[in-house]
This record gives sequence, structure tokens and C-alpha cells, in this order.
Amino acid sequence: MSHIIAPSVLSADFGNLQRDIELINNSDADWFHIDIMDGAFVPNISFGFPVLKAIQKHAKKTLDVHLMIEDPDRYVTLFKENGADILTVHIEACTHLHRSIQNIKNAGMKAGVALNPHTSVHLLEDIIADIDLVCVMSVNPGFGGQKFIENTYTKVESLKKLITAKKSKALIEIDGGVDLNNYKKLLAAGADVLVAGNTVFGSADPSKTITQLKQI
Repeated sequence: MSHIIAPSVLSADFGNLQRDIELINNSDADWFHIDIMDGAFVPNISFGFPVLKAIQKHAKKTLDVHLMIEDPDRYVTLFKENGADILTVHIEACTHLHRSIQNIKNAGMKAGVALNPHTSVHLLEDIIADIDLVCVMSVNPGFGGQKFIENTYTKVESLKKLITAKKSKALIEIDGGVDLNNYKKLLAAGADVLVAGNTVFGSADPSKTITQLKQI
């Protein structure tokens, strides 16, 4: 399987959101990565349901929704209704993670689990076979444009071994600081999905940058 590129809408121009959505539609990107922040789990606030619904209206590719919120179970059905194809919750925000994964799948979405930089991949041992995606945070969640955490490579390698040992089909997604200098090393470590925000939307030619990130 070729790796997946998921531009982060958080880095798009909110004043020209439809334009940037169409840019992703017409590019070599595979998914839209959409960060939902509540100002409590992380020190920032981002999109709500009206914006997600507006993105869904124009997007022609998979909506990969990453919840950086407390008590995400409250909103699972609403995220499905507003267009999410993949719904990722943070292990640190879920008291009953298995139940949260079941709720997401029962609502008709693929289920992902995100790990903060300090969280060990071994905490996923008992659930890795039940999930579709693991989002490895390679920066501290909450803000775009942060410096990539170098320990991520080792973490991805460990996670890949766990996935193989448990015969899981989970994809490994990297979120934070992905750029043209490190993406090949991440793929070599075992990553399947690369989230790119500032690298894409901060470039002079976002579409060309996406194409570059698709190359091996």
C-alpha cells in the first residue's frame, strides 16, 4: 500500500477555506485531517460542528477527524452526522477506551487512538487488534508549527512491532512537524499516514509539496 498524505485543515486559510478544500480535492492528497480542540484537553480551541459540516459539503476525500477533547464519547454520533469517516480519540481522554472504540465503530466510522508524546505504545497492547489507526503525536497537541520530537522514530518502530505481533491491521499516522526533510525516515520506520499542515499550506505551491510528500 502506498502511504497516505493527510493535509491538516488547521493550517489552511480560514478566510479562504473552500479554496483550500478544493486545492486538496485536486491534489495527490488522500485524506483531510481535521483537528477538533476544546480548550480543556489542549490549550487551544478549533473547529466546531458547523465548520466540519461546511468542510464535508465540499470535500471529496476521506475526513480524518482527530478529537483533542475531554469526554469524546458525548459527541460520537454527531461527528458521524457531520461527515467524519475516521474518528480518533486520545487514550489520555478515555476512561473506558474499549467502549469508546466500540461506540465509534457502531456509529459506522473507522476508529483511531492518538498517543501524546509521553504516552507509551505498550498501553495499546490489549486494544491494538480492535482499532483501525494509531495517531502518534510527534509534537505536543494543541498548536501547529511546533518542532518535531526526534523520539518519534523509535516510537513508530516499537508500534510497528506491536501491530505485527498482534496481527493488527491498524495504520500508523504521524501528526506534527512532518516535513520534506523527515517524511522518508518516518516511512522507513513504519509510518503509513503523514499529517502535514504548515509544510503544505505554508509552501509557495501546496499542491506540489503534497506531490513531493507522496514520493518515496
